[in-house]
Amino acid sequence: MGKAEHERGRESDTARGDTNERRPGANSSYGTESLERDLETVAEFAQAYRGYLESRIVGASSIVDRLFIALLCEGNVLLEGAPGLGKTSLAKAWATFLGLELRRVQFTPDLMPLDVIGSSVLDNDPEGGRSFRFYEGPIFANIVLGDEINRATPKTQSAFLEAMEEKRITFLGKTRELPSPFFVIATQNPIELEGTYPLPEAQIDRFLMRLFFTMPDFTTLRSILDATERAGLGSPAGREATLAAIEAHRRASAEIIVPEEVKSFIARLVIETHPERSSVESVRKYVRYGASPRCALGLLRAGKARAIAAGRPNLSFEDVENLFVDVANHRVILGFEAEAEGIGTGEVLAAVLAAARREYRGF
Repeated sequence: MGKAEHERGRESDTARGDTNERRPGANSSYGTESLERDLETVAEFAQAYRGYLESRIVGASSIVDRLFIALLCEGNVLLEGAPGLGKTSLAKAWATFLGLELRRVQFTPDLMPLDVIGSSVLDNDPEGGRSFRFYEGPIFANIVLGDEINRATPKTQSAFLEAMEEKRITFLGKTRELPSPFFVIATQNPIELEGTYPLPEAQIDRFLMRLFFTMPDFTTLRSILDATERAGLGSPAGREATLAAIEAHRRASAEIIVPEEVKSFIARLVIETHPERSSVESVRKYVRYGASPRCALGLLRAGKARAIAAGRPNLSFEDVENLFVDVANHRVILGFEAEAEGIGTGEVLAAVLAAARREYRGF
């Protein structure tokens, strides 16, 4: 209790970055001017990105923002929603703006791992002989759209997600690096369950975020119809501008201020999702397994990216709170009691967030 009060007393200063702590990764060759320049680069890129995407993908501004954070973090995203809501259209518009190569994999039960990663074929060489030549699969692209990933067999899912995490493949004992930057946007349809293979918890944990597409309301649907009759705003940024923004984020991410209280807040959020350690009644009652340490690391990365995109040199409580549910919702496994009573992961995580906020922020 005393520690929490002490931390809350320092919160107002540290959340704004008014701290004497030495920044992790700080070095003498990267000063305040360099940080400000990189923050400005990312913020300007973010503004152009939102203008381009939001004029073409209507009613999904929150998802558009989350995808930008994933871009800066070089993290992977799982999109979940019924067919026809615009998941594929969003991924295509995203890739077009960034100027990066996009390849699509339509997962089916008969899709094999070699269909994704590539294979060797006996080919004629220039000298007239014959040798095996490796032909790259669709995973060798900057952005890979994996449509209906839950339709693939566990064997294919495992090969795809391992490459996604390691950013390289090993074929016949030889390691091949995937292009950089590399992102995966995977989609799954929660309606059709026949002939599907749900992603194992150990695999789904590799996604930075899980985002949900929902049916738009009347006003949004009218706006979508209007958007089809006019040209979108802005123009693609192109590959060079995208790579420059990612590199600016990498430099700034190592230098921005991360208050100790915010780190503790992240750790508390993750600990509170575990029923054997949680003070939250709904967690103890409904949760089988809590979020992994990978969730805390992802929340820190995503929070820093959100701060940088806003042009701020410090991570705040608001950054963490804003992203917590999207980063954690696929990592918390509910029990049968939650299903029987109609309790969703979002409700449980909202209770976790409220408890941690009271402890560290006093409200």
